[in-house]
Amino acid sequence: MVVGDATEQIDLAVIGAGPGGYTAAIRAGQLGIKTILIDAQTSLGGTCLNEGCIPSKALLHAAEVIELSKEAAVFGLQFQSPQIDINKLRSWKEGVIDKLSQGIVGLCKSNQVQIINGQARFLNDQTILVNREQGALQIKFKHTIIATGSSIIKIPGLFKSPKDADSKRVLDSRSALQLPEVPGSLLIVGGGYIGLELGTVYAALGSAVSVVEMTDGLLPGVDRDLVKPLANHLSSAFKNISLNSKIMNIEDTGNGITCQIQDQQGAVRNEKFDYVLVAVGRKPNTDGLALENAMIEVNKAGFIQVNNLCQTNNKRIMAIGDVSGQPMLAHRAMRQGIVAAEVIAGLPSAFDNQVIPAVVYTEPEIAWCGVTDIEVKTNGLKLDVAKFPWSASGRAMTLANTNGLTKIIYDPQTNLIKGVGIVGPRAGDLIAEAVLAIEAGLVLQDLANTIHPHPSLSETIAEAAMAAMHRQTRRVKV
Repeated sequence: MVVGDATEQIDLAVIGAGPGGYTAAIRAGQLGIKTILIDAQTSLGGTCLNEGCIPSKALLHAAEVIELSKEAAVFGLQFQSPQIDINKLRSWKEGVIDKLSQGIVGLCKSNQVQIINGQARFLNDQTILVNREQGALQIKFKHTIIATGSSIIKIPGLFKSPKDADSKRVLDSRSALQLPEVPGSLLIVGGGYIGLELGTVYAALGSAVSVVEMTDGLLPGVDRDLVKPLANHLSSAFKNISLNSKIMNIEDTGNGITCQIQDQQGAVRNEKFDYVLVAVGRKPNTDGLALENAMIEVNKAGFIQVNNLCQTNNKRIMAIGDVSGQPMLAHRAMRQGIVAAEVIAGLPSAFDNQVIPAVVYTEPEIAWCGVTDIEVKTNGLKLDVAKFPWSASGRAMTLANTNGLTKIIYDPQTNLIKGVGIVGPRAGDLIAEAVLAIEAGLVLQDLANTIHPHPSLSETIAEAAMAAMHRQTRRVKV
């Protein structure tokens, strides 16, 4: 590290304090590696903690409570409509973020990780320059881990003029989580998981939510049988869902947002909304890093190329998380962070996980891991699928929520579990068992013979496995 004329060699510099970065730094500190964690923001945790996963899930919990109070009428419990204190809800959400951020700071300090606030860029493949309020700082490193995450994709062509793009009535996933107010009407551009999660929040708070999606279904790329229960629920929770449609123009008219919407037949209609939320994806954060100075290679999409040790073309420089490719998920970044730190420490570690779970935290939740039905059909894989509907689950019935499904995709020759999909309450918690089953190379009998608590939603995994085994039994010739 260079401050003025003073120089000190640092073992590891981690650029970016999101889930991957702080996990890597803490693990490196645990392994005795002298580590500096650099982030442009004073609040650690990156997009996930400050403007993504955590605040959205905090608000989704509030939405869930509201929805549960309504659904309780089915079994004889009547509640008055909730009185929503938007300022207190916002404050509670911010409190969750602050507590978790302070926890990260505490873990860094307890593991001797130095934290520096500033914008970092490469001077060469051995030196980083950090621009800080108190002056520039040069850091000379043995290793560095790039964990700068991703940012929101903006589509200027959607707007009538630049001023419309900058309108306070045009939200993105970050500003929508600030809860500026509860709009009377909200249009969501994009039927992906970000838009649907935020739409779930605002609909529960009282907004009339509409969605415009270019493809023929919500959550493109997710198996249709998993999406169907969610689509059925949102058809009543949201005011309108327009598929095979696209936004032609967005204009701030002063007292609202006017949108031109084109349907599949090419007909264009004008609709007015209080706010519009554009949620169409994210891009890797590599701008400003001066990667060319370190001769680091990126692909056409802007992702840094890495191997299964999280190393770039320069083995002393690593990249993890969103900046290193798809899927852009915090838990992938955290696992990579551990691998990167352990590789630097000389431990036999590698990012060789077979599956990465994905979860959509809507109502109902959708979760999956491994091979999907779409992949089976697209690639002509010789795999079978067994399903267990939650309408046959005792626990789902006691929750008055049987709008769910658990399915297992398996190899009929070996009974190896290749993929699992779940839709229903707490699907995101249930999917972990399936991830472990695939990672451990388990077969159908392992899941079926494992005693699951009764009554529980976890039983649906065993039931799906037994359904698959029953299907095979019927094929046996006596």
